[in-house]
Amino acid sequence: MDKDKSKIVELSTAAKSSHLYSEDLKPLPTKERHWGVWDLTAIWVGMAVCIPTYLLASYMIKDGFSWLEAIIIIALGNLIVTIPMVLNGHAGVKYGVPFPVIGRASFGTKGIHLPSLLRGLVACGWFGIQCWIGGLAVYSIGVTVLGLESESALSIGKFIGFAIFWLLNVYFIWNGMESIRWIEKSTAPILLIMGVLLIIWGATNVGGFSKVLKNSEQYSIATAAINNKGIAINTITDKDGKRKAKEYRLINNGKEQAWKSIPTNQIIPYQAGNNVKGLNIQFRSDDKITSSKVKVQASSLANSSTQNRFWKYLMWLTAMVGFWATMAISIADITRHSKSQKEQVMGQFIGLPGTMILYSFVGIFVTCAAATIFGDVLVLEDSPWDPVTLIGKLNNSWVIVLAQIFMIIATLSTNIAANVIAPANAFSNLNPKNISFRTGGIITAVIGILICPWWLLDEISGLLIFVSSFLGPILAVLIADYFFIRKTELNTEALFLTDGEYAYQQGYNIKAFVAFTAGVLTALVGFFVPALNLLYNTSWFSSFAVTLVVYCLLSYKNKKKILANGVIHLFILSNF
Repeated sequence: MDKDKSKIVELSTAAKSSHLYSEDLKPLPTKERHWGVWDLTAIWVGMAVCIPTYLLASYMIKDGFSWLEAIIIIALGNLIVTIPMVLNGHAGVKYGVPFPVIGRASFGTKGIHLPSLLRGLVACGWFGIQCWIGGLAVYSIGVTVLGLESESALSIGKFIGFAIFWLLNVYFIWNGMESIRWIEKSTAPILLIMGVLLIIWGATNVGGFSKVLKNSEQYSIATAAINNKGIAINTITDKDGKRKAKEYRLINNGKEQAWKSIPTNQIIPYQAGNNVKGLNIQFRSDDKITSSKVKVQASSLANSSTQNRFWKYLMWLTAMVGFWATMAISIADITRHSKSQKEQVMGQFIGLPGTMILYSFVGIFVTCAAATIFGDVLVLEDSPWDPVTLIGKLNNSWVIVLAQIFMIIATLSTNIAANVIAPANAFSNLNPKNISFRTGGIITAVIGILICPWWLLDEISGLLIFVSSFLGPILAVLIADYFFIRKTELNTEALFLTDGEYAYQQGYNIKAFVAFTAGVLTALVGFFVPALNLLYNTSWFSSFAVTLVVYCLLSYKNKKKILANGVIHLFILSNF
């Protein structure tokens, strides 16, 4: 054990009798910590192996990046976000308390409720969405095994599937953190093996690993774009390198023209300058399989990927960092169970970037392989970008069942770790004496039903992403206060006292909220002012930086020493 364990102090009677104290929020003693490197790695494997991870990478290919460019951006983004993740996890190991308790030092004993509930409610929304997705996988297994026809509309069967998956989540919530540790540790090897098997499936059916990656080069080119010779088209090839589409037809403002053979040079004669408004194109194979209608791009749009490459890189990098921004805030909820700082650092750096890189590559590789394998995928737009669509293209019933079981395991491990622990602690912190971690988890599960994810799936996901983009300022306040201002030294006793040093002004640290507001406004200005859109597109970086600087300027007594002391304690921590 490292010397930080000396900070796990026995609280006084006054602290234990305070309404801010409970057994679930108390500093965890050394004997109750069982999470090592593999446990922390496993929990990140469980969280990172999910549909959004798969989609992020495949959508980057769709946006015109090569597979290597996508992997580099994903690797860089996740390495960047792991740094604040590890820094914010430091206090969890050192003091053994969760995020809502640590946050009392920076936001105040009452002020912490706003950031912790904001973080918790975002997780509740995702909990409901993930339960609905997991329920659909249960439903798919049911109809496959029973030989029933799947329904696209809402049905009793889908609600039964939702209820089964919801109850499965509640089982682990009810049995506490050790059961969560068990499910993450048990499923991690399965998830890793499934990723490898998917890669083997793609390589085997296409004819080789390198062949899949070679074929992926065609996805960075627009399907149809105007140039000075006409309309340059790019349809998908099969595993032998032959174009699957043989005919095309133009659709101008809804008027369909006759089918024609695709020229050998892949350029369709067309004279309309750069005006492609209302112009679409459709393709057909020899087997009369028809593609979806694809919009013909203007030459300026088709070339934008090279002209504005840097800004596209930056926007996607921000998306990668923002992907785990919510977990970075509440990571102490998990690291408080770690045996040492060394193990939390190693576990997070192995688990987060490693898994994201692996499963993003799985998403890219399998998507490219599937587009080549399936004869009905003629154009980029029709590729099975998500695993749900991919599974739908499989004809073998037992393969579908096994694939859906994998989906259930992946969704369950993600949901439990990412969307239960933080809100459970946030709700418990509202009234520690009466709301336990278990009760907070049940509240989370109930809210997951009340949001009606089956109706609001598309709408609420957009709202949650919008709210999540403004969570950077919360993390900035936590890191600035803990490292730059307090130099990692907290008064554990005062964290549980209503009249201690962290009570500030009636329980609120005004400086923290001024800095938080400054960061949020920075991102909002970019959202509402088109000329400053870059501030919103890079909201995690912009709002984080502004908040950190403002908080340090407001809080540090000797402002000339901010950088000298802050940087020293960030990078020369003797206990790391």
